Amino acid sequence: MSDTTTIFLSDAHFGIPVDGCEKREEYFAQFINKLPSSVTDIFFIGDIFDFWIEYRSFIRSDYVPILCTIRSAVERGIKVHYLAGNHDFALGPFLGTIGIDVLCDTHECIIQGKKVHLFHGDGIIKADVGYRLLKPLLRNQFNQRIYKLLHPDIGVAIASFCSGSSRKYLRNRITEKIIKQYRECAREELENGSDIVIYGHTHHAELCHFKHGSYLNTGAWLLHYNYAQLKNGELTLWRYRADLPPEQLSAIDLK
Repeated sequence: MSDTTTIFLSDAHFGIPVDGCEKREEYFAQFINKLPSSVTDIFFIGDIFDFWIEYRSFIRSDYVPILCTIRSAVERGIKVHYLAGNHDFALGPFLGTIGIDVLCDTHECIIQGKKVHLFHGDGIIKADVGYRLLKPLLRNQFNQRIYKLLHPDIGVAIASFCSGSSRKYLRNRITEKIIKQYRECAREELENGSDIVIYGHTHHAELCHFKHGSYLNTGAWLLHYNYAQLKNGELTLWRYRADLPPEQLSAIDLK
């Protein structure tokens, strides 16, 4: 069994203030810098940044420290993979220039011998008809080019207002019914041949085992600083703590 470790993390929403999460950038840097040499890959499952759209000659100054932290992981030989979310869907070529592997809306790959299905999770909620209609418009490259004609300060301000409304909507709507919808969607994907299904988006961290495989929701790098890892055939969910050892929340033996 391989000793390599793969990390999964999502929903940090860097770039906007969140009450009670004032140190999440600092904790993120600590976490990345403390990763052991056994870590070979990091998968970001969307919404690491609260709003990302690439202008030709503009990068938000408050994103630079985060990008430098991620780049430091790349320089240590860790492969960093970035899956788009609903707040950072407009990923462009810049991330590739600093060594980040940009992935499409959904991604399937083999990790430590397991077939893994990765998806941020936006659009799964059946009642969210408005977003399902809006999603293809937001991800249309022509529409993105038109949006980038706005001055970056104006474009970022508009996006920050809209993303704040989106977060409020999501926070108020995450119910047990919605959590069950995510589990059922994962169960269907497992029945189609995946060994592990990984979502984010809900900010509700959980690890479940079904008949055909396992479902992980990475939670959020916000109040609880959740992340997950796959190592030696074991999938585990954790809570990072700055001044204490990380707290293991749950584990599934996949062997």
